Amino acid sequence: MTEVGTGASGQARRTAFQMREQVERGRRLDMALQSSVRGLDDRDRAFAHELAYGVTRLRGRIDHLLARHVHRGLDSLDPRLLEALRLGSYQLLYMDSVPDYAAVSETVDHVRSLAGRGAGGMANAVLRKVADAGDGRENFPDPKADPGEFLATWGSHPRWLIDRWMKRWKPAEVLALVKKNNTRPGIFLAPLASTAAEAVAKLAAAGIEGEATGLGECVRLAQGTKPVDALAAVPAAIIQDPAANLVARYASVPAGTNVADLCAAPGGKVLVAARGADHTLAADPSEQRIRMVRENAQRTGSTLDCVVADARHPPITGADVVLLDVPCTGTGTLGRHPDARWRLGADSIAELAKLQRELLLAAAPLVPVGGLLVYSTCTLEPEENHDQVERFLMGAGDFEVEAPKGIQPEFLDGRGYLVVHPDQTGHDGAFAARLRRTG
Repeated sequence: MTEVGTGASGQARRTAFQMREQVERGRRLDMALQSSVRGLDDRDRAFAHELAYGVTRLRGRIDHLLARHVHRGLDSLDPRLLEALRLGSYQLLYMDSVPDYAAVSETVDHVRSLAGRGAGGMANAVLRKVADAGDGRENFPDPKADPGEFLATWGSHPRWLIDRWMKRWKPAEVLALVKKNNTRPGIFLAPLASTAAEAVAKLAAAGIEGEATGLGECVRLAQGTKPVDALAAVPAAIIQDPAANLVARYASVPAGTNVADLCAAPGGKVLVAARGADHTLAADPSEQRIRMVRENAQRTGSTLDCVVADARHPPITGADVVLLDVPCTGTGTLGRHPDARWRLGADSIAELAKLQRELLLAAAPLVPVGGLLVYSTCTLEPEENHDQVERFLMGAGDFEVEAPKGIQPEFLDGRGYLVVHPDQTGHDGAFAARLRRTG
């Protein structure tokens, strides 16, 4: 259960409701948060954040529990009513700071305003049954008799994704993965111009607690730390998960080279990877996202040339090192981006694999003999990772995998690819292939 402080206002609950409505319509949760919490005080902001993210993470579990008490099924409910019930159920089951009576009464009042007194009575009855039944394992399918359905409901992941993972891993391994995805992720700071130990000292001088992770130069920030405060204490730094930082370090960009990152936004990986480069170009097809790259570069004192461009039509003719952090399904970051699990469909992998193939084929001719092409994703799916690169290597003929020195061997597979699993590390998932052009 989660403590975020008591006495949250009705505005905090309404904000979480608005965020969830946006997410169900297809908007990214982080973007909904950014636009919705403006004007809230710190307490209400934290409450709305926890409530909206928590419901998104556990939507599958909560829907299963609700469905036991809605006799005509959840599909019979007005979407706004269903959303209000989800939010009320999460407060009842997972927010210690909210008394049960407050979770029920606030939700019932909200439902009445949305759909009238009768709907309010129904909401009252359903939520009281949810509270009485709790969320114990006895409310879910038997994990031994039907592990797939247990992992989809209690584990709160789409069934198609669970079935897919169970073809590759044992149920216990998939269980560990969904547990990790349903845990609130840590916040990490990656210094660009100092060591982790030096960054910890700077944070401490500002009254901020941090701990070196031992993975790269990342620092885990204490729970509740505001990223903006940490960045004020260590200006030449970015907020970055250790897995993403490891990808940038795996790239091992030689000093004095010309670098082009063709899928650069939001810019964290290129700022780490290209610190010693002579010149770095950062490109992205979104003007808004390339603005984020530029702002991050300016804030950290880094020099990048930023352009709006589609990597399928590169804005350059060549570079010593080409970085290609391609769009992907992001199944390695479902803990950090819980809404992604509900946006994805079974056909998403094939669609994105096609785009990734096009990006690889467009990037390869830019790399001179002796140069590097670094392909990376934050997904766990082989079609986007190993299979994608192996297919490229079979067709290209003049590239080979070249793993750099200095990467912990547990993160390198037998081919020299970087592979990071969330359930094994406690961080995000990542994949990367460092490819040297040989002829």
